[in-house]
Amino acid sequence: MITSRNTGNEVNKNTIIRDVIIEKVNKFKHLGAYITSKNGVTEEIKIRLVSGNACFYSLPSQLISRKLKLKIYRTVILPVILYGCESWSRTLSDEHKLRVFENKVLRKIYGPKRGATTGEWRRLHNEKFHGLYNSLDVLRIMK
Repeated sequence: MITSRNTGNEVNKNTIIRDVIIEKVNKFKHLGAYITSKNGVTEEIKIRLVSGNACFYSLPSQLISRKLKLKIYRTVILPVILYGCESWSRTLSDEHKLRVFENKVLRKIYGPKRGATTGEWRRLHNEKFHGLYNSLDVLRIMK
């Protein structure tokens, strides 16, 4: 990839090395990770979250126990999402997207709880199911 600090002043120039034309692109996929000319990882994180959603929602949710779903989340879905995260320079919005994805998956795994006093079904708050999850959250694993 050819990059330049002058983003607006240059013409779309291709490079020629030994009679082979190397096209100038803004992004490309290398070893499963997207590399962009701006070195941003926001698009990479979006792609990873889409892949994680595809993995999670391909599970037959009624047929699998909660314990097995958590095991699948830790061993299959988290590695799909966090592939190459060692080189990411995250922003707060990227961290928020990862946290929202994790909360959504955990909320789906644990499901609603029946209130002890009222008997009504309610959603668990984030702190409650993170206490139930008993493992590091996605941001701590990255760090």
